[in-house]
Amino acid sequence: MSAGEKRLRELYRRLGPERGRSLIEFAEFLAQRGADQEPAPPPKPIDVPRPDDESVVKAIKRLTATYPMLDKSHLLNETAVLVSQHVMEGRKKTEVIDELEAVFAAHYRAFVERHGEG
Repeated sequence: MSAGEKRLRELYRRLGPERGRSLIEFAEFLAQRGADQEPAPPPKPIDVPRPDDESVVKAIKRLTATYPMLDKSHLLNETAVLVSQHVMEGRKKTEVIDELEAVFAAHYRAFVERHGEG
C-alpha cells in the first residue's frame, strides 16, 4: 500500500459515517472523470549525482531522493542485506553502492511497468 493510500485510509477512519460516504462519492467522481483521460506517465527519476567518496548510508539516501516514487518498504529487505554485507562481512562500499543502484533501477523499471510507460 502506498503512502497516499495509507493516508487516505487514515483520514477515512477519522471521519464519521456521513463524511465517509461523501469522501467515497468524491473519490468515485474523480475516478470516473479520470477514466475519460489518458493516464499520466510515471514520474521520471531525479538526477542526483553520485559523489566520489560516498558512504553506503548516504548512497541509500541519494537513491531514495533519486527515486521518490518508489515504496521504500519494498526496497527494505534488499537494501538491508547489502548494508549487512558491507558492515558485517566487509564487502567494498563501491560494490555495494553499485548493487544498490541496480536494485533501485530494477524497482523503478517494475514501477514503470505497473504504471504505464511514459
